[in-house]
Amino acid sequence: MGTAAGEGADRTTDRGADARVVVLVAGGPDGPRPRVHPAGEPLLLADDLAAVRGDGCFETLLVVGGRPAKPERHLARLARSASALGLTGPTAGEWGAGIALAAREWGPGSEGMLRLVLSRGPERGGPETAYITVAPVGPHAVRARAEGIAVTVLGRGFPADFAASAPWMLLGAKTLSYAANMAALRHAAADGYDDVVYLSSEGEVLEGPRSTILIARSGGLVSPPAEVGILEGTTLGALAEVAEREGVPVRRERLLLTDLLTADAVWLLSSVTLAARVRRIDDVTLDGADPGVDVAGMVDRAVGRA
Repeated sequence: MGTAAGEGADRTTDRGADARVVVLVAGGPDGPRPRVHPAGEPLLLADDLAAVRGDGCFETLLVVGGRPAKPERHLARLARSASALGLTGPTAGEWGAGIALAAREWGPGSEGMLRLVLSRGPERGGPETAYITVAPVGPHAVRARAEGIAVTVLGRGFPADFAASAPWMLLGAKTLSYAANMAALRHAAADGYDDVVYLSSEGEVLEGPRSTILIARSGGLVSPPAEVGILEGTTLGALAEVAEREGVPVRRERLLLTDLLTADAVWLLSSVTLAARVRRIDDVTLDGADPGVDVAGMVDRAVGRA
């Protein structure tokens, strides 16, 4: 994936795998906000609806050199998810203060995975719970950046227009109800794959369980539109800004599996793994030639890794 990916992989190894930072932003035990919470001590009540119902939303972003990558994009999407769930949550300023504190606590020595979590709060009643965690970037993400991935195609079981006709399904929100996505990833891993590409019931390409799909075609980049019921990718948005400055067109078009199989290159984009080039889709090995577009480099520049 290029020099930048290798350098990023080195930066992920400075902290131990058990390192954690926790920052409380709202709800939870009494005290000032935001504040660092001991990572080894309980934070949520046993009946918090994040735990018992998955009733909440979250965002995950990268910490690079002690700085959060594109937090404004993630806060905007978190606000959209919270609105869809009928949650209020902390203000952008309150979240921002918590992010800054968490990033300082993590420090500049290694990349971190920073997660914002907003829960409806205790089932018995009480304020919403909002907190931040920072943990090391996992080895699977480092491998995917450097080596690429093999994916399997799974049907999501919904038509492409399902989000518009059934907004209560929250398909465009990043909710805590991730059991089905994690089950899909375990299913893929059991068959020897690294990740998943979801298709609609009509066969349209949607997204990955935790990623946005991007292809290179004829010197440009193409990704499915949000209208097909997918989460709007923050990494795609940041990449598009860099691509525009560098004269690379980025379009949103409906795609079929054949578009992926015949593309010049395919990537899964996400906020922590960044750009993972797809090397194989089920039993089809993709052409590994240079697509003429440095997607990994543009993503690195977009998030401040270059």
